[in-house]
Amino acid sequence: MQFSRRTLLTRAAAAAAAPFVLPSHIWSAETKPNSRLTMGFIGMGTQNRGLLGGFLGQETQVLAVCDVDTTRRNAAKQRVDEHYAKQPGQKGSCAAYNDFRDLLARKDIDAVSIATPDHWHAIITLAALRAGKDVYCEKPLTHNIHEAVEVIRAVDANGRVLQTGSMQRSSKEFRVACELVQNGVIGKIHKVECSFGDPGIPCDLPEEPMEPGLDWNLWVGPAPMRGYNSVLSPRGVHHHFPNWRAYREFGGGMVTDWGAHHLDIAQWGLGMDASGPVQAVPPPKPGAKRGATLVYANGVVVEHKDGFGVHFYGSEGEVLVNRGRFVLKRDGKTLFSFTGEEKKTSCAAEVQKAEREFLKDAKIKLYDSRNHLSDFMQCVKSRTKPITSEQVGGRSAICCHLMNLTYWYGQKLAWDPAKFTFTGGTGDPAWLTRNYRSPWKV
Repeated sequence: MQFSRRTLLTRAAAAAAAPFVLPSHIWSAETKPNSRLTMGFIGMGTQNRGLLGGFLGQETQVLAVCDVDTTRRNAAKQRVDEHYAKQPGQKGSCAAYNDFRDLLARKDIDAVSIATPDHWHAIITLAALRAGKDVYCEKPLTHNIHEAVEVIRAVDANGRVLQTGSMQRSSKEFRVACELVQNGVIGKIHKVECSFGDPGIPCDLPEEPMEPGLDWNLWVGPAPMRGYNSVLSPRGVHHHFPNWRAYREFGGGMVTDWGAHHLDIAQWGLGMDASGPVQAVPPPKPGAKRGATLVYANGVVVEHKDGFGVHFYGSEGEVLVNRGRFVLKRDGKTLFSFTGEEKKTSCAAEVQKAEREFLKDAKIKLYDSRNHLSDFMQCVKSRTKPITSEQVGGRSAICCHLMNLTYWYGQKLAWDPAKFTFTGGTGDPAWLTRNYRSPWKV
């Protein structure tokens, strides 16, 4: 992967500030005073620290942070307080909470940024929506299919705005790649290959001495209780992405981690944001960690394999795209290419040339977001759907979950993307959800 999530967040923070934004609870007032969007941040690991920096560069006022780890929680509070202490005319203290419910109970917070481990995403998101908060939640949006359906339904039911952190959609190379595909530049699509790592596995980590200052019971939350291990919750303020994501109890392996990025782009390029696959098929070799496929009603197959990132195959050419990498082929010839090895061009230059040549008069123009955080802010103001709304994030997460299920159970699954159900006697409804540890449930 050419660029890390941290790189993208740094770019987001450096981009121009979002347009003037008012908190959602006063937009209907006759007199609209000058104000900033008030925010809270839940889960202060590496990802949300990056998001915090990005949102501090927007028209926001961060009122609270939350983490079950005392060190991470206090470090985030200190960072916010020091940021505002340097700003002329701004003052106020950032609160720090152990329990997300205390943060959500505050009436003065308009929106929250959620970047906890995946097994908490839906529970906190649903609680935030019901508390009247707009939500920015990291990908994958949910831990299982049942949660995705509940979040999709809850956003409009509560009149809220939700952005999923699938920020590849706010990078030009991905948008142009999908516009080329949707406008038929490479002909009729028959296959997409997506490259990411292994499916999730059961957690087998040994118990270690408990970390001081960590609320382990609340970290585990709805998952089965197990002994503490620093792989799951590294001690203190860490600077990597912890490997809880490898384990089924807390994440879904790389199928839901990087898969939530690349399968999301496959969905976008195929024009399936309001739908999804109708089959999930296990790999030909039982126990393999590559080779599972998603099959769409029009016959297009999306295959999980090692490769470029996202690779669209059409009857007249190919489009390959990844972060900072882009290739367009037609009629057996490579027209535009940047794979990181070329010396006299760049990804941006190749993308721009392809756009000028093939998309000048394109009939299909996709949502053009230049900055994922600013897009969320703008949609909070306008009350419109952002680029990776709950429909987008939820359905892309379902693609990931279906792929994991066919790996785990080795069965071909028939799926109804309109009703969110297995069909044809395949699958087990119990696979759509999980056993939630009391008192948590979705």
